[in-house]
Amino acid sequence: MSVLKISINDLVNNSNILEKYDYIEIEDKKTHKLKGVFISGKTVDEFKKYLKKQKQKNIQEKLESFNKIIPMPAGSLANKSIQSIKSEMDI
Repeated sequence: MSVLKISINDLVNNSNILEKYDYIEIEDKKTHKLKGVFISGKTVDEFKKYLKKQKQKNIQEKLESFNKIIPMPAGSLANKSIQSIKSEMDI
């Protein structure tokens, strides 16, 4: 995977650089702090899948922590949206 770290000004002045790298870290030249990341079109689908998997993992961890406080029958909230759960509970 090819990576590059540049400033926003460098990116604006040379937008062709976007085609050469899988992702580019955008940093502030003065403070050297990371400001953002550009992800190329060829890796964006893979990144979206990763984010979706992380989101599902986070939701599952929260449900498990709630189940420790308020036990519920196994699978009773599986694959349900917050809206459907609220409507079932009349909240």
